[in-house]
Amino acid sequence: MQSRPRKPQFASRPEGSNANVTSAIGMEETFGRSRARRTSLFTRTIMWITGFVCAALLLGTFAQAWSNNTLIAEVQKEQTTLNQVRSDHSRLQQNAQHYQDPAVIENEARQQMGYIRPGEQAVVVIDANNKGQKKIQAPKNTDSSQGHWQDWWKIFF
Repeated sequence: MQSRPRKPQFASRPEGSNANVTSAIGMEETFGRSRARRTSLFTRTIMWITGFVCAALLLGTFAQAWSNNTLIAEVQKEQTTLNQVRSDHSRLQQNAQHYQDPAVIENEARQQMGYIRPGEQAVVVIDANNKGQKKIQAPKNTDSSQGHWQDWWKIFF
């Protein structure tokens, strides 16, 4: 076997120096290496800037999608409310048309307020448990000529 001649190792080379730097001659870094390092730094900088721009665009897209989703949900909620209001409106229109009939007005007045026509006799039906219509009391006639001092007198004495 042939052994290759070993490269001489120089003790004068600094520990952190590059392998391409020849310490025997005293040369520092070559121009090509310096240019390659600058190009590499430029390339890394461009890559980082491109990455930040892409990340910003991606975040903007996510924000827009979230905003659109929120708006769609709000529109659906408002459409539901609108449909409910429309159904209430149509029901109220039907009620208004129903109550424009004079026969309906008379019937409601008779049932709810106890109105009778002139010349008719009112009949109150009471069952065995005395659960009939409420007794309608005639309003009390207060004599306004007495004045308020008598009302106070009745309250205190």
